[in-house]
Amino acid sequence: MLTGKQKRYLRSLAHHIDPIFQVGKAGVNPNMIKQLYDALEARELIKVSVLNNSLEDTESAAEKIVSRTHAELVQVIGHTIVLYKESKENKEIELPK
Repeated sequence: MLTGKQKRYLRSLAHHIDPIFQVGKAGVNPNMIKQLYDALEARELIKVSVLNNSLEDTESAAEKIVSRTHAELVQVIGHTIVLYKESKENKEIELPK
């Protein structure tokens, strides 16, 4: 579980990152979850964009992604979801205490 201070720190890092995944008409599917899991392992901090034509709203898409990838939800703002998961092999982000 992330503290408020850690979430603020991660939000500041995520500000300059572009979304690397988009949730479209198909919604959140198993293939997307696998790719998100791999991306989180490689990068630790990612953004996901929910398109306007998606059948899912941003909040429900975020809940599904977080529960299936075991990532931490940093922020949902507009149609953008920010996720963090500590990497087992490529740890780069040092969270404040």
